[in-house]
Amino acid sequence: MTKLSVNINKVALIRNSRLGNMPNLLTVAKDCELWGAQGITVHPRPDERHVRYSDLQPLRDQNTTEFNIEGYPDERFLKTVMAVKPHQCTLVPDPPGVLTSDAGWDTKGQFGFLQDVVGHLKSAGIRVSLFLNPEEEMVDYAARIGTDRIELYTGKFAHDFEHDPYDAVAPHALASQAAATLGLGLNAGHDLNLKNLKFYRENVVDLLEVSIGHALICDAIYYGLQNSIQMYLSKLS
Repeated sequence: MTKLSVNINKVALIRNSRLGNMPNLLTVAKDCELWGAQGITVHPRPDERHVRYSDLQPLRDQNTTEFNIEGYPDERFLKTVMAVKPHQCTLVPDPPGVLTSDAGWDTKGQFGFLQDVVGHLKSAGIRVSLFLNPEEEMVDYAARIGTDRIELYTGKFAHDFEHDPYDAVAPHALASQAAATLGLGLNAGHDLNLKNLKFYRENVVDLLEVSIGHALICDAIYYGLQNSIQMYLSKLS
């Protein structure tokens, strides 16, 4: 079964909109695990509008499943990740002011930089995943870099799914086959939801993990968080 890692950034965004600690991020993370999530994902950004850097160690300390930290590997991010030591670090090519992660790494053009960063993280026993567009060449260079996994960016798939699901998933199927051939683990994320998740899982090879935040938290407004987690797990079973 593909694992579900719940991204709690939007929960932190709600908390940060007021003074105080409501909702309590630690409680939400603990409850997500209690209700079936197999991982917790966070993405600290430079302006800390979502998860704050000060949240990371407490979240890691209480984690009972898998803790995944996403982010751009600048000096502050890498120093913090090396100290916190999550189970997985997902590297994304976000410039500082970006609204959300909407493109993957150019693993060919940034080969040397990524090889150094990936090697640095792996030396600390941290599993590394590179955020990629579903392009076979980028998957090939990711394998050469030495990453453990890749995470396919599914934003375009989610958009195109409404018009032609098979055409939308085709590059992901090819990229997943390339990853399997090269011995790379496969993750996926961005705009996956209750409508498209089951179809996506059924049409890619060896999908290990999905990271879902925005859609799941939106669904939780109507269905409740516990029910929403169970609904997403049912799409992955």
